[in-house]
Amino acid sequence: MASYLFRRVLFLVPLLLGITLITFGVMQLAPGKPTDVLTDMNLKVSADAKEKLVKLYGLDKPWYVQYGSWVKRIAKLDFGRSFKDDRPVLKKITERLPATLLLSLSSLAVIFLIAVPIGILSAVRQNSLFDRVMTFFVFIGFSIPTFWLALLMMIGFGLKLGWLPLSGLRSMTYDELSAAGKILDVAKHLVLPVAVLAFTGLAGLSRYMRNGLLEVIRQDYIRTARAKGLPESSVIYKHALRNALIPIVTLLGLYLPELIGGSFIFETIFAYPGMGRLGFEAVMARDYPVVMGVGTIAAFLTLMGNFFADMAYAYVDPRIRYGQK
Repeated sequence: MASYLFRRVLFLVPLLLGITLITFGVMQLAPGKPTDVLTDMNLKVSADAKEKLVKLYGLDKPWYVQYGSWVKRIAKLDFGRSFKDDRPVLKKITERLPATLLLSLSSLAVIFLIAVPIGILSAVRQNSLFDRVMTFFVFIGFSIPTFWLALLMMIGFGLKLGWLPLSGLRSMTYDELSAAGKILDVAKHLVLPVAVLAFTGLAGLSRYMRNGLLEVIRQDYIRTARAKGLPESSVIYKHALRNALIPIVTLLGLYLPELIGGSFIFETIFAYPGMGRLGFEAVMARDYPVVMGVGTIAAFLTLMGNFFADMAYAYVDPRIRYGQK
């Protein structure tokens, strides 16, 4: 198992560099320059001043030279300074990263805590009314555009009913609240974005759980367990469930990238102060250092999510632990 995980770690480094190279290349292909945002709205800026800005930021050099110098700085954990406000990129990201992790991990917890029981009940009660109702809702979950659902929930629960806040992570009176009040305030702000982020993941994972458990309970060792007279609950939860969870653990590494990628959209819709919104604003402002920093951190979190899924997969499946030499 150790050699298997070691090879996985070695594979992460070139993969991360490849992702950053693609991100850098896409930005180079984008029309215009980041200095245009600083100069186009100011008619007093001369062409000579624009040229000096380009040289100041090193944008006059070939792309491979720019990328090489960026990689050297990243090796020292120096992401550069923002073109927009000249603040350190790493500081801007660390201010927003906890909010994004809170949103993504909360959504992931909701998905697994709800989807796994639904999938188990649907498999145990196959073709029952509960199973058919859940199948209907799963198709709805796959069909509804999530950005449209986000707007619909904002109108319904925020504007019409006034139950939940529409945007942000904290209220304006957050500092005046008690400790319990602060927790409740943050929880209220998380309800809508977490619900939207978890919606489609909940639909898909419950189907995977149902189909995986149905496949397992048809195996010979499950028939043997039942023939021995074991209670049905023991057969399902002690013998069948662990093997049915193996593909679910694999999906764990796939949902985290989806949640982090989806946060770019939903953090903008809900004006959520996370890393995704920071990246969106940086793209609109052509703030290359921030875009590269956000892209690198998001890629790193995605790769780490896949790595932890591999670890969990090796733990639940002995064939990985003993078969990989």
